Amino acid sequence: MLGFNSLTAAVARSTIGAVSNASSSASSRTTGLLFRALSTTTESLKVKSTTPPPVASQEERIKYFKIYRWDPDHRQKPYLSTYPVDLNDCGPMVLDALIKIKSEQDPTLTFRRSCREGICGSCAMNINGRNTLACLCYIDPKEEDEKKAAGGDVMKIYPLPHMYVIKDLVPDMGNFYEQYRSIEPWLQTKDGKSEGQAEFLQTREDRAKLDGMYECILCACCSTACPSYWWNADKYLGPAVLMQAYRWIEDSRDEFQDKRLAELDDAFKLYRCHTIMNCTKVCPKHLNPGKAIAHIKKKLAEK
Repeated sequence: MLGFNSLTAAVARSTIGAVSNASSSASSRTTGLLFRALSTTTESLKVKSTTPPPVASQEERIKYFKIYRWDPDHRQKPYLSTYPVDLNDCGPMVLDALIKIKSEQDPTLTFRRSCREGICGSCAMNINGRNTLACLCYIDPKEEDEKKAAGGDVMKIYPLPHMYVIKDLVPDMGNFYEQYRSIEPWLQTKDGKSEGQAEFLQTREDRAKLDGMYECILCACCSTACPSYWWNADKYLGPAVLMQAYRWIEDSRDEFQDKRLAELDDAFKLYRCHTIMNCTKVCPKHLNPGKAIAHIKKKLAEK
């Protein structure tokens, strides 16, 4: 009887030990799985680096700009200075290159600029033999014909031709503005506004007649491209001013058309125009001064 009890106790201890070992093993496996799960979660929560991979350096695209230079304070003749510009580090317009040259290479370079949108007309100059606005002129034209005309890797920049130069690319616009003042470019009426009148009205048809003239920004690209203006700038008004004169002659609200026409009826003021049409070709706003001048001549012929 005693031997049987000892055997039973041994079997019980063996069973409890096996269960205890199984529980310990299961607990270990559970702990391992939990640790791996936590490790995986921690790895997924790590912030990955956002630094972009290094970019291979671009090959330089060097464009050379030969720019007219003259300083009245220095007793020397005008000359051309050459400046290299990497087009990969420059805006697409000639004005961008000029600003880059002035800020990084030569702070003495002088030119006019303002709006950079083709509105003010300040940056008018001669670029590769053509009068235009530097802010509207591309450095690297897309069309092959324009590339040939642009002179390859060299771009030549001069002030507007046949005008007195103040410094570098800055021409003296005094004579041009004085001619513009001479045509009295403002609305003129005989009686003025009546009491309570807010504005001078006109029909849509009359307003449409001014299209193609009021957009002129007085950049002088057209006038300084005209051979007649080159030789007679002191007497011939030039395409820009004559187109503005016609803008007021054609305005239905103005009551001094006859007076304006009479003041233009002059062998030099108007009739120095020989319809060469350089003015229309170079206008950066795509206007037609030659057409306006022809209309003035027609109105005078009909009187």
